[in-house]
Amino acid sequence: MANYKQRIRRKPMAEINVVPYIDVMLVLLIIFMITAPLLTQGVKVDLPQAAANPVEPSEDNSEPLVASVDADGLYYLSIGDNQDQPIDATILMTKVAAVLRRSPKTPIMVKGDTAASYGQVVTLMSYLQQAGAPSVGLITQSPEQKATK
Repeated sequence: MANYKQRIRRKPMAEINVVPYIDVMLVLLIIFMITAPLLTQGVKVDLPQAAANPVEPSEDNSEPLVASVDADGLYYLSIGDNQDQPIDATILMTKVAAVLRRSPKTPIMVKGDTAASYGQVVTLMSYLQQAGAPSVGLITQSPEQKATK
């Protein structure tokens, strides 16, 4: 009888335990579901192909709408009588939305002070996007113009 027990051997099990792999997959799925919406936030900006080229006039020859932010974070808009008076963000969005409803192809430009922080410029661009601006251009000064001033 002892010989009988020695002859019975178990066959190796050929199945893979996939439960740990399913757990890892579910954790990764949760991580990607949480981080994916965070990656898509941002301000859409059409960047120029060459920084030195001037902006071409639009088809309807409308003058661009210029929104500015100074070093203190105050906003200005190039329409109306009081262009040198700072305006509130809600008024800025209302005026830009009204201009874009009247003529949707009006180019929108952003002029930021050198001392203005990156966050202030991005906040202004975000307000313009909320007002319905499809794209925003950035106004810069060429080095030659700066040297002559």
